[in-house]
Amino acid sequence: MTQATLTQTSNSGKAVIQTKSFTPSDIDRIFQAQKKKTLELRLSNFKTRILKLKKLKNAVLKYQKEIQIALHSDFRKSAGEVDITEILPTIAEINDAIRHVKHWMRPKNVMTPPTLLGATSRIVYEPKGVCLIIAPWNYPFHLAIAPLAAAIAAGNTIMLKPSEFTPHTADVIKAMLSEIFAEDEVAVFEGDVAVATALLEVPFDHIFFTGSTPVGKIVMAAAAKHLTSVTLELGGKSPSIVAEDADLKVAAERIMWGKFLNAGQTCVAPDYLLIPESKVEEFVKNAKETTESFFKSKPENFTASPDFCRIVNAKNFGRVSSYVDDAVKKGAKIAYGGEVRSSDNFISPTILTNVSLDARIMEDEIFGPLLPIITYKTLDEAIHIINERPKPLALYIFTKKRSTSKYVLKRTSSGGAVINDVILHLVNSNLPFGGVNHSGHGSYHGQFGFKTFSHERSVLQTPKASIAKLMYPPYSGFVRLMVKLTTKFFV
Repeated sequence: MTQATLTQTSNSGKAVIQTKSFTPSDIDRIFQAQKKKTLELRLSNFKTRILKLKKLKNAVLKYQKEIQIALHSDFRKSAGEVDITEILPTIAEINDAIRHVKHWMRPKNVMTPPTLLGATSRIVYEPKGVCLIIAPWNYPFHLAIAPLAAAIAAGNTIMLKPSEFTPHTADVIKAMLSEIFAEDEVAVFEGDVAVATALLEVPFDHIFFTGSTPVGKIVMAAAAKHLTSVTLELGGKSPSIVAEDADLKVAAERIMWGKFLNAGQTCVAPDYLLIPESKVEEFVKNAKETTESFFKSKPENFTASPDFCRIVNAKNFGRVSSYVDDAVKKGAKIAYGGEVRSSDNFISPTILTNVSLDARIMEDEIFGPLLPIITYKTLDEAIHIINERPKPLALYIFTKKRSTSKYVLKRTSSGGAVINDVILHLVNSNLPFGGVNHSGHGSYHGQFGFKTFSHERSVLQTPKASIAKLMYPPYSGFVRLMVKLTTKFFV
């Protein structure tokens, strides 16, 4: 038996502890029910799917207050930040699907080569079937519901596993989805790694995982046992390059916003900064001023800011704070911040200079409010530092010259890139969001999410009099002549 101790949040915001048990037979029962339901959903039209998406949207708005309370309970996230980073992007994804799913579902006619004269070709989008979504803890609501919306738009059934590190948010997700969906269509499984492990034993039609690269490897290995397709939204060390000509005030403002949003617990947060040595002092000065204006406080009083959240748990607090200790031992200087308080997992916005490339902070994805600064002499040196590491999820370039950004983009690889800003590529649903190699496999957002949860089925229809008959055996001189002419003129 797999047992999960849950903390439910009532409408009043009070916590109620309960224990929920899932056995493999429970998981299998729901999986079989959803498998049966997929045959019905395969026949659903765009009107049916839009109706479900609207129900989901209305539920998000109805539970907005509960979502805010839950995220504050999980890691002191302010209501304003919840609205900006959890509610707003979720509603945007749902609205985009509502507006476009009719168009996305239409079969797409494609060209047919002359060698198949008279035939027609099209791509038909069909649901993948029963899908597993494993959501992370850093944006526990948005990164559960946004892929769910895409899976619903594509006509699938879904088994959803929220993160056990944010139990209050998981409870709200469970309550919200149970209110609008039967378990044979959408089922939520709360609990720890044992629940996730049990779910990964099931032969799903698709698995969508958001989380760390090491766990992504485990998910991929489990999926391989059933030849299940996977989408892996992972992370990595996303660099920011500040070029010689960059506007340092603008760069500092935007990098600090992206770095300290959600206390740095963002998969596309600027992970480290590459900057010319002569620009470090001015950048740090601007960064200090910006950070203090964001949180209306000096470093010693950041704990009182309602807009700066906490590290999610003691384990991650210990991991992130240890990066500072290790970096300082290897010669780094704390140029700003460095305050920690274990009692509530608080780490202040921190900037480190003179950081060694062999420090642990330059090896692991930080996932915390620490910005290591690395200096470079030439742009090629900065590019070399990036290319020595696994391909990142995002790359940020600050420059006034188009030629500089083009130079960097052509010589690096990343899941996405932003010029003169950070993170905002996520807002555009017309852009695919995903990583490459260590930072992820596959993409979603907008139509890309619909396609992720769909199988693109090729359909060819030939007429009664098929030209292919000219190639049937016996392979006479006429057939060989036809092959020769086709090779020369038509392929």
